[in-house]
Amino acid sequence: MDQKKISWKMLAFMAFSTVWGFGNVTNGFVWFNGIQVIFSWIFMFALYFVPYALMVGELGSAFKHAGGGVSSWIRETLGTKLAYYAGWTYWACHITYIASKPSGGLKALSWVIFRSAELYDKLPTLMIQLITFALLIIFCYVASKGLNPLKKMATLAGSSMFIMSLLYIVMMFAAPAINPKGDYVSLDFSLKNLIPNFRLEYFTSLSILVFAVGGCEKISPYVNKVENPSKGFPKGMIALAIMVVVCAMLGTIAMGMMFDPALINESKEAFDSYAANGSYWAFQKLGQYYHVGDTLLVIYALCNVIGQFAVLIISIDAPLRMLLDNEETRPFFPKKLLKQNKEGSYVNGIVMVAVLSGSIILAQSFVPGAAAVLKQLTKLNSVCMPLRYLWVFVAYIALRKAGDKFPREYYFVKNNAVALGFGVWCFALTAICSLMGMHSDDPFTMALNIITPVVLSVLGIIMPILAKNEKA
Repeated sequence: MDQKKISWKMLAFMAFSTVWGFGNVTNGFVWFNGIQVIFSWIFMFALYFVPYALMVGELGSAFKHAGGGVSSWIRETLGTKLAYYAGWTYWACHITYIASKPSGGLKALSWVIFRSAELYDKLPTLMIQLITFALLIIFCYVASKGLNPLKKMATLAGSSMFIMSLLYIVMMFAAPAINPKGDYVSLDFSLKNLIPNFRLEYFTSLSILVFAVGGCEKISPYVNKVENPSKGFPKGMIALAIMVVVCAMLGTIAMGMMFDPALINESKEAFDSYAANGSYWAFQKLGQYYHVGDTLLVIYALCNVIGQFAVLIISIDAPLRMLLDNEETRPFFPKKLLKQNKEGSYVNGIVMVAVLSGSIILAQSFVPGAAAVLKQLTKLNSVCMPLRYLWVFVAYIALRKAGDKFPREYYFVKNNAVALGFGVWCFALTAICSLMGMHSDDPFTMALNIITPVVLSVLGIIMPILAKNEKA
């Protein structure tokens, strides 16, 4: 066996830790009425995630020497101008992600210190958002110093969170045998209780599940490093899908043994609080079942603090470098934006990140309650983040339309019409879920969900015009 090649099993585990996290289980459980989410997970995996992952495999195989991921695929199939827009979308989606990280880090820190949600959730939103904004500015400064060792810290935190997610499932299923007197919720698996209520709220929340299962294009560079790619890669992707399905199902059942959806949906305040604190309560309750106090909660919260802040710094710097380091798309930016300091960081680009993400943070100063801020950011991310997945499907449709122009070892499906049908289906589902996700009963949340992607898109259109005027 070639030592440099990776097995399909190894690929599946690498992809799993990239795509999946405990927060996905919590969000699914809270937003989709407890174990009713199982139906939606099965639908999302079978009709979206599996074809998406296998399309990524084919794109990775066709453009094995292109290192820029989605932007490279678009450049090869549709040209440089559209590659610029794909790169811009990938970067712009990180603006809402960056805005959510200081809030998530502060929330995790409050759990480490206070071991409860009450005090933090009762603090005035204006005060919390000003602290969050100050944190963003500090981390933007740190990111400008080009501190790459943080990547290892983020990887370590990510791996530990991944282990904690699996540990939660195992320990929760064992808890009734170890502590039979624990206050468990009895589960009702009748068909009536498993089929969701297909109301407007259901369809406007589907973007959260699309957001949860997206991002597997990050592993496309490994396609040709797999043993026998034409068989090994799809095997790895199918194994990934099975692992994610199993974790989503078992994680949902484990949470169903702890939390009653009726209490989550009791009031708007209760829902906001569960959306913001559900993961922490899960580990706190688990510690109580095992008579170890808040030990598991503190370990989970500490992993989250390190993870949120390390990923924040990387998200400020890395996507910006990917966007502006590309020689082919640099001509679409005004020269001021390309200014670098001695560490190689794009200083004016980081200022732009601070202004855009900072605007979202400060706009949320008017939201009633710190828990409502985190719920709003989850929804905003679920609207904006899937927009970058659209380019994956655009690239795939363009690749299949090009016929045999780009040779590849692996095909998702041989039939071109079927392949194009899957590409169009996944594109349409992503776009519809993102657009429907913008809807909210709260006018401010809805405005934020609409204005944010519009402003970021307009900025992307303005950049080449500024660059052209500068040259003229």
